[in-house]
Amino acid sequence: MEWEMAGVRAILILVVTATTFHLHPFGWSGIKSALLGLVLGVVFVLFERRLEKASLTRLIGAAFGSTLGILAALMISYLLSRTAIDPSANSFFQVTLLLLMAYVGLILGANKGDLLNLTAMGGLFSTEKPPRKNYKVLDTSVVIDGRIADVCETSFIDGILIVPQFVLRELQLVADSSDPLKRNRGRRGLDILQRMQKMSNITVQIVEEDYPQVREVDLKLIELARAHEGKIVTNDFNLNKVAQLQGVPVLNINERANALKPVVLPGEVMRVFILKEGKEYNQGVAYLDDGTMVVVDNAKKMISKTIDISVTSVLQTTAGKMIFGRYDERRALVEVVHQ
Repeated sequence: MEWEMAGVRAILILVVTATTFHLHPFGWSGIKSALLGLVLGVVFVLFERRLEKASLTRLIGAAFGSTLGILAALMISYLLSRTAIDPSANSFFQVTLLLLMAYVGLILGANKGDLLNLTAMGGLFSTEKPPRKNYKVLDTSVVIDGRIADVCETSFIDGILIVPQFVLRELQLVADSSDPLKRNRGRRGLDILQRMQKMSNITVQIVEEDYPQVREVDLKLIELARAHEGKIVTNDFNLNKVAQLQGVPVLNINERANALKPVVLPGEVMRVFILKEGKEYNQGVAYLDDGTMVVVDNAKKMISKTIDISVTSVLQTTAGKMIFGRYDERRALVEVVHQ
């Protein structure tokens, strides 16, 4: 494509040079006229390269743009013919304007042609490839999880969310399960989808595409994402790894949640509510608002109380982040006395 554009630019420069050489503008000699044409051709090309480039070229846009350019050049040429400019110079101006306006209109029309609504023309251009869209493929686990709806409400996810029919069938099977826990999870997933469909800032699209030759639902999701050149949204660890191995991008809700958790450094003081007893001797367990577990030494006697602890270490695991701290009873007594 680059070589083709270079050839078009070279032809333009040659045409402008030959035209000025033939017309002898301003009564100049052939060599001076050719040099003038060469300079003008280079200027035209440099001007075109400075223009904003679009992703696609459209034939209808190029034709429309070049037509407008030629009409504008003819109007200006008519005005020039009514002036007292020397006939040879006037011819030079007219031809140069015609070439320039037609060329600029062609380039701009081709670059901006993808902005036209071709679907309004009765399907004559139905074979045209539509602009690339940003697709996200949802799996069953992320729908049942429900946090995807909260993320969508905050506009952190854009594009079109695809829910395949085989995921809907899987949700329906879970919702019809005899196990109360599974049944509630399935119904929650269906409610989450209905909630997302009512959001005005996103588009949820149900697709019928299926891959009968593929049995595993995870592999079907990978094939669907590859066909739409989209990403899989999941919180399934195994699906995440398999998709990455096959070169399909993944948005993992768990990884995003872990990345957004507040950073806590050893030595910092934090206030927590001791909820239960820990596994080790004299330990208490607390939880932050985002679900992060906090294991506190010397806090067994402080269950059901809110206390200040000193962070000793932070452990990052595949399941999430864990914070370890220590409750200093002496320090707490000193603070009470000072108060």
